[in-house]
Amino acid sequence: HKIPRVLFFVINEEKNPWYLVDLPGYGYAKISMTERAKWEQMIRQYLNNRPNLLCTMVLIDVRIEPQKIDLEFCLKLGKDGLPFAIVFTKADKEKPGAVERNVNAFCNKMLESFSELPNIFVTSAKSQMGRDQILDFIGTAMKDS
Repeated sequence: HKIPRVLFFVINEEKNPWYLVDLPGYGYAKISMTERAKWEQMIRQYLNNRPNLLCTMVLIDVRIEPQKIDLEFCLKLGKDGLPFAIVFTKADKEKPGAVERNVNAFCNKMLESFSELPNIFVTSAKSQMGRDQILDFIGTAMKDS
């Protein structure tokens, strides 16, 4: 029985504190279907019971083709009216053409269910690609709240 880890980070603690919450990713976790369902329920309850939630950042590995579990998660966020953005990760581990193809494939799948796409970021922790764009997005969200 594995307990999912939830990490809370206090940002800007001295002036105007807010929280960044890292929820577990259940797509590739080596857990049973029963445990995965429990994690999914915990995540959905958390997201749906946070009136002060500004945005959910859905992290997607850009190296792989669109996964049903990720698309379904995004669809559920949309149906629940929860604001979200998609953050494609690990862009440094693929050639630019492959990154573009995989991002486009995911976006095209999303457009089968959505009339417009959420904010999308392509990132790399190693090269810091997308870092400034995400920080600007968060800063704007904080000002607008």
